[in-house]
Amino acid sequence: MATFSHRRTDGPISSTVIAAVLALFGLGVQQVTTLPAFLLDPELLTAPTDASIASRAGMLILGFLGFVVAGGIYLAVTDRGWSYVDLRWPTRRGWGYVLAGVVGGIAFYVLISIAVQLLSLPTAENQVSTYIGNDQTMLLVMIAIVFLFNAPAEEFLYRNIVQKRLYDAFSRRRAVAIASVIFGLIHFPVYAALSESLLATAVPVAVVMGGAAIFGFLYAETDNLLVPIAAHAVFNGVQFGLQYLVLEYNLETAESMSVAVDLAAAVPL
Repeated sequence: MATFSHRRTDGPISSTVIAAVLALFGLGVQQVTTLPAFLLDPELLTAPTDASIASRAGMLILGFLGFVVAGGIYLAVTDRGWSYVDLRWPTRRGWGYVLAGVVGGIAFYVLISIAVQLLSLPTAENQVSTYIGNDQTMLLVMIAIVFLFNAPAEEFLYRNIVQKRLYDAFSRRRAVAIASVIFGLIHFPVYAALSESLLATAVPVAVVMGGAAIFGFLYAETDNLLVPIAAHAVFNGVQFGLQYLVLEYNLETAESMSVAVDLAAAVPL
């Protein structure tokens, strides 16, 4: 693992504020990098599902690249450089953590789906799902995007940059918890804009925090960014794959399946 030789000794408050600012900075850069897609195809704003698959895919890819740009700017400004990125091929132990993360993520997702059904909890729609709709081809494209862009970009910024920045002031477990809360809270405005109630917003935000905690734990335990990337990609791939199967085989009539798919649409991480 590459180490950063001049670690700072920030206090808990300053470290948390910096981590939160970095997370928000990623969202800000994302707005800039996606601008060309919206300018080239205004339907992405007015009628997202009517836009071409190429336009929708391009916009999402540009958004995830925004996270990479934001992280790269941070590394450059702080003189950390790309050696700060903990990226290497996993050991057998690392692949074990990948498997555990995928199984744990799916189990967590299933339990939440059951709770949502039993308690009749509302859920807000995820912004990504507004660009997918019921387009089966777009769901398959999303699986590729998740593996090539979404998981690598999000894990790079929110684990290797935000979470690792918190190591300066907190134990690793506390850093995972704080980074997960930050990751959930920055999603709050998006879910709130697409929700009809505070509860419908809180449910997917809580699930996002839980997923972030799982991936954050994998990173903290292995110091290898590829481990949470792989687990994240497979987990999201299962989510989108599930939605594809429901549409392909007309399974939406089953109540339990419908709830699971609604939650999958609400919280792709």
